Amino acid sequence: MSGIKNSSSQNFRLGVFVVLGTLILISALYFIGKRQNLFSNTITLYAEFKNLNGLQLGNNVRHAGINVGVVNKILMINDSRIVVGMSIQEDLSQHIKQNAIATIGSDGLVGNMLINIIPQSGDGTIVKSGDTIRTYSRIGADDMLTTLNVTNENAALLTADLLKLTTKILNGKGTLGMLINDSLVAKDLKKTMNNLKLASAQASQVLRETNAAFKTIQSNNSVINTIAFDTVSGTQIKNLLANLDESSMKIKQMSTDLTNYFEQLKDADGVLNYLTNDASVVRSIDSTLFYIKEGTYKFNQSMEALQHNFLLRGYFKKQERLKEKKE
Repeated sequence: MSGIKNSSSQNFRLGVFVVLGTLILISALYFIGKRQNLFSNTITLYAEFKNLNGLQLGNNVRHAGINVGVVNKILMINDSRIVVGMSIQEDLSQHIKQNAIATIGSDGLVGNMLINIIPQSGDGTIVKSGDTIRTYSRIGADDMLTTLNVTNENAALLTADLLKLTTKILNGKGTLGMLINDSLVAKDLKKTMNNLKLASAQASQVLRETNAAFKTIQSNNSVINTIAFDTVSGTQIKNLLANLDESSMKIKQMSTDLTNYFEQLKDADGVLNYLTNDASVVRSIDSTLFYIKEGTYKFNQSMEALQHNFLLRGYFKKQERLKEKKE
């Protein structure tokens, strides 16, 4: 009897163990199947990448931060093309449009890799099974570390060059070092800046005065204002300038004619050319005029003497009385 009781107790415990194991196995299969979308209707979407960055089968697919499926297929076409198949829950696929973009990211800083489907603005049709959506490859951690390494090297070189430049400046080398360390140069520079400031102020004053002058010209009846803004006066001035131009042409022509006339007088054989060019004739004329003047003077003296002569005195007096009567 005790043997039968022990066997029944063992069988009972074995049955409980088998039942519990079966329940655990079924629960595990259920959760795994639920995670892999084995018990729900799904559609398959495809995306093409150049680098998966550690993405594996079974990794999650998210849309707007919600798990909508898993990676169920990875197919390498060549060294730069990798096609990834995604099993997406059919009820959730109604929110994914064909203009969405798939990117590979990580679940946190050190979590598993996953695919993020990023919705885009604008109208688009809903995806269907077998569609391929666009992708965008983000910079991976290795690329970022490589870029950071290059940046650090450049920063080190820049720091070294900056240290050399600072040393030269502190030692007074170069223009900047001379400006910082030489007090005389600093004073000259300060004086130059003051002169520039004064010149700028004077230029501003000149501009203000010029502006005021132009406003004055525009506001009164000055000659410049009349010339600049009065169309009638402007026309008259244009006519005056045209007349002056015509007069200057006539004066020029007259001057040319006079020049030609005097050239003809100079080249001709007339009396004027003879008198002006022959010095002996001029001297002869001068001497003749002198003798004529002297003879006239002597003739006047002779007439004066005749008037006082007693023989002719009566005749001259008679002529004077007749002249007075006529007057």
